[in-house]
Amino acid sequence: MELKNKVVVITGGTKGLGKALAISFYKNNAKVVVCARKEEGFKSLPSDILRIKADVVKENEVNNLAEKVITKFGKIDIWINNAGIWLPRVPIEEVDWKRTHDLFEVNFFGTVYGSKTALIQMKKQNFGAIVNILSTTILDLRPNSSAYRSSKYAVLGFTKTLKIELENTNVKVFSVYPGGMQTNFFDENKPDNFNEYMDPSFVANKILENLKKESPKEELIIKRPVKQ
Repeated sequence: MELKNKVVVITGGTKGLGKALAISFYKNNAKVVVCARKEEGFKSLPSDILRIKADVVKENEVNNLAEKVITKFGKIDIWINNAGIWLPRVPIEEVDWKRTHDLFEVNFFGTVYGSKTALIQMKKQNFGAIVNILSTTILDLRPNSSAYRSSKYAVLGFTKTLKIELENTNVKVFSVYPGGMQTNFFDENKPDNFNEYMDPSFVANKILENLKKESPKEELIIKRPVKQ
């Protein structure tokens, strides 16, 4: 896929992987649109990136985001559902299930609303790609992450269904499974091996490398490079 002049929408695009993706696409001459709940992070992005305030848990705001992009550019080539939150690892009996509801609102419903509004436009224009950011946590069985892992399993089930529904269209669906990254995700409780986690720019570049291929992998797993 040629990325030059592609209209790319990235949710949660002012921090971590989202910001790294925005900058990587920008360097590849794409027309980048970033959304976030708070405007403070916008100032750290290149001025040519279109910044739109939107909360992914509010479907009307996600729809409004898409409408503004279409009004300005007339299309959406790539929509990346990146916005997400995390909870520290604890045993099931210690999980804060109220916070888990909020977790699902962002991780699951944010992805659903973004995918829905993107595919409506992409079906009209008869092309496009939806990229959903999952996690290697659903591939590696580890204890004490029932809340976060469950939210990502829900996204996985939704994404697989989305792929089936769109398989006879020109709208492609991609799943990305990144491992741990050095982002503000873990500000509340940094893992002991946080310094071994990946730089989000490394992960962003892997995602772009895949999308630029003639036949990109529909499921991309990105794990920490093995130290020699």
